[in-house]
Amino acid sequence: MDKFKKFTGVAAPLAITNIDTDMIIPKQYLKTIKRTGLGTGLFSELRFKPDGSENPDFVLNKPAYRKATILVAGDNFGCGSSREHAPWALKDYGFRVVISTSFADIFYNNCFQNGILPAKVSAEDLGKLMDDAERGANATITVDLEKQEIYGPDGGVVKFEIDQFRKQCLLEGLDDIGLTLVKAPKIAAFEQGNSAQRPWI
Repeated sequence: MDKFKKFTGVAAPLAITNIDTDMIIPKQYLKTIKRTGLGTGLFSELRFKPDGSENPDFVLNKPAYRKATILVAGDNFGCGSSREHAPWALKDYGFRVVISTSFADIFYNNCFQNGILPAKVSAEDLGKLMDDAERGANATITVDLEKQEIYGPDGGVVKFEIDQFRKQCLLEGLDDIGLTLVKAPKIAAFEQGNSAQRPWI
């Protein structure tokens, strides 16, 4: 998993509350267990009309936001089912940061396992960042994980909260498997000692 320290990108405003995982990646895209290729289905019911053509009113279809990599979203983002395909789709599309006042617990934890930073801010600060994001191509935001700060295009600073263990894992690029591999020498030493003491096992 890629390390996350400081990230700068265009922020897209999605001022919708209770965006659930089915809205993020609809059920018809869940047939795969691959983490790649799901970006095409991200928000597909919002991005596309029933005939398959683009919905020009949806934010990610507007020229200024086609390459957005930061999402500023409404409260309770990622609620609904526990599908890990939701962060997979966000990451595959190009998003590295999602900013909201609150996240569903399972989605929140899944983000960290996939190298996405879910940044929690106050309602007041979310309003400021939403205003920043509505600037179109000028909506460039920088997120500094080490300092836990978000910098707006005019130099404004917003602080965000994060569990320190999760923060360290993102900084070092470690998911659960990576955390286990860090302890591989100790595991190997234990197994070797255990085999010597109990050769019949």
